[in-house]
This record gives sequence, structure tokens and C-alpha cells, in this order.
Amino acid sequence: MIRKCEEHGYFRGEECLKCGERGKFMLDDEHEMRLGRFVSGVLRHFPDDVGLDMDAQGWIELDAFCEAMKKRYKWAGKMRLVSLVESDPKQRYEIDNSFIRARYGHSIDVDLDYPLYDSDVLYYGVSQEEVDMLLENGIKPYRQTYIHLSNSSQRARQAASVHTDNPVILEIDAASAAKDGYEFLCANEEIVLSKEILPEYIEIADD
Repeated sequence: MIRKCEEHGYFRGEECLKCGERGKFMLDDEHEMRLGRFVSGVLRHFPDDVGLDMDAQGWIELDAFCEAMKKRYKWAGKMRLVSLVESDPKQRYEIDNSFIRARYGHSIDVDLDYPLYDSDVLYYGVSQEEVDMLLENGIKPYRQTYIHLSNSSQRARQAASVHTDNPVILEIDAASAAKDGYEFLCANEEIVLSKEILPEYIEIADD
């Protein structure tokens, strides 16, 4: 459930964690899920299917997006869209003035313009079955434009646990890769994006 606290903005749950107020109702769980699927699909995978133009950096005009959204869901106005974006704990989307885009997760070709991430190491969680192949061949995007890396081994384990019960955490020598010209983009506070990780920069993390 998404609600709006007048003092602290949009939040998910029954009450604002900062002040305990219930706030104004915005979306129930069912409508949040339905709208979230539409937003994810359009901003990450098929803007053309709903007649929307996306620029090279993944941006779509907000008003045009809202028009397409309301054709599908008459109850889904701009305020409810903003509530979905701003309350998202995973920071999957962003609104900048009159444009909206997904921060990560694209299967279509985009050239995201995030700041470079400066770190010595990054992490990537994989299944037991994938380890040897990735250590030998490196990591490349699968069904996505970018690889999603984590800035902590704990976050990498959480992300990988969605797909496998006993993930192995790979450690990426980001400092050496960056010196060799590879770019790491800071998508949000936890996720870092890259186009390719060669095997010489990968090893199994020491838990």
C-alpha cells in the first residue's frame, strides 16, 4: 500500500516510519502491482508498443507517458505514478522535471548517463552452476543491456537469492578494470551498472 505523509512524502505501508502518521491513501497493493508492471514494461522493454518515444538515455516525456498509462488504467493519474516512483525502496525509476525513465533493468538498447562509480571492488551473486563458466568467460548481460553489480557482498547475496538458494559471491576488481578503460555507472545507492566484466577482474569473494 502506498500513502502520502504531508510532512515526509510518499511511503509504503500503513504508517509513515518517520512520524507514525497514516497519511493520505494513494494505491492499494493490487493497483500498485498492476501499475508497477506497466511502468516496468514500458520504461524497460516496450515503449514502442504503447506509442511512446524514448531517447538514447532512456527518458520518456512524463505527460505522454501519463496519457498512455491512463488509456490502460483510467484510475492511474500522474500523482499515483509519482507516488509509485518516489516510494519505491529499490529506486527503480526516476522523474526529472518533465521526463521519466527506469534507472536499470533495460532489455532495450539505452546509453545511460549516470556518474561513474569510484570503488576498488564490486560484487555479483551467481548460482553454483554458473561459477566456473563466469570465471572462465567473464560476465556479460543476459536479457538486459547492462550487468547489475552490487556495492556490497551482502546486497549481492540478497539479489542472487531471488534466483538461487545458495549463491556464490564473485568479487570484481573494479579499480583495475576502471584503469583499463571499463566504466561502472552508479544507478542508485546500491546498484552499479557495467556492459562487460572480463575474467581477469573476477574472483570468488572471501566470505
